[in-house]
Amino acid sequence: MRRISSRGHLPGLLVTAPLALILLLDKSCGFTPTAPFERTTSHLFATGIRVGIAGAGAVAFGSAARLVENSHDLMLWSPSGAGTKELMSGSPLTATGAIQATLQPRIATTPKQLVEENDVIFLALPANGHISVMNALAPYIRSGQTVIISSHSSLGALYLGRLLAEHNLEEVSIVAWGTTAITARRSSGCEVQVCTVRTQVDTCTVPVSASEDGIELCKSLFGDVFRQRDGLLAISLSNLNAQNHLAIALCNMSRMERGETWSQGLNITPNIGRFMEALDDERLAIAEAVGVSVRTVREHFSLSFHVPIASVYEMNQEMVKLGNDVNGPASADNRYVTEDVPYGLTLIVELGRMVDRPAILHEAGI
Repeated sequence: MRRISSRGHLPGLLVTAPLALILLLDKSCGFTPTAPFERTTSHLFATGIRVGIAGAGAVAFGSAARLVENSHDLMLWSPSGAGTKELMSGSPLTATGAIQATLQPRIATTPKQLVEENDVIFLALPANGHISVMNALAPYIRSGQTVIISSHSSLGALYLGRLLAEHNLEEVSIVAWGTTAITARRSSGCEVQVCTVRTQVDTCTVPVSASEDGIELCKSLFGDVFRQRDGLLAISLSNLNAQNHLAIALCNMSRMERGETWSQGLNITPNIGRFMEALDDERLAIAEAVGVSVRTVREHFSLSFHVPIASVYEMNQEMVKLGNDVNGPASADNRYVTEDVPYGLTLIVELGRMVDRPAILHEAGI
């Protein structure tokens, strides 16, 4: 496995060339046993599943609220320790917005505790933190466990699969999501506003023989919103955050650099909306070339924010009317750059080159 970066400037993209090898690994993840393994997982498809969440940001807190809403038992682990400091002192976690709940989650202080005391491990942290967290968790993962990546970027499940193979673990399922089940904003160390609960999340499971169990587990945890996609390549091409954030960041860079408080959805003007649609055309052309089915950007906004399909500009203005708007970044040093460029945009550019579908706008944005 080699590291590829756009023009050599953006390290950290975990893909494998040539494309045929990507597709092969996409199916096997490098650790599928010679025969499909059999697992007794029916005990998982009920309430009270023990879920260990790696992460303590907005998505982790919002996902925790969703899990408690569905009567599951969860634990949070902050890799730095800072994210759960207030919860460790006894403060409850309070969710408002689309989910209203007060919960007292279990708190892990080490990756070993998180893995050993739970049946399912749920990664809910920025993509630029995935490798270090996977490295920390892998030595303790045991056969029969399931790891869910929310959301999956840059074929990262292949990296985790390689780690597990090094530990001679075959009976572990990795479930990759194309996006998160919720959108949220963390208000403080013990408060989260859940902006929306998505009505559809694309997913796949490796090894393929565990696909049925993987999607049923996700439904048990988060509700019947999951749609099976054909492999990790389809899931990686289904994550629209990077391309959408590219348009938003480039067209509002002065606001970010000045530290202004600005509305993200309200400032998606007709021209910015057309820019987002043009970026989407590049991604869809690549998906067609590699033979995978993915949602469009219009479908993404409709399914995520419960608005009728229209132009991207019109859909965002409708989201604003419904109260589903958020403030944009107040600094140029934010995840739209540090996460989305190396772990989202670079993948699109490299795949486009491989299949002769150049992602000109994506590359120019980088």
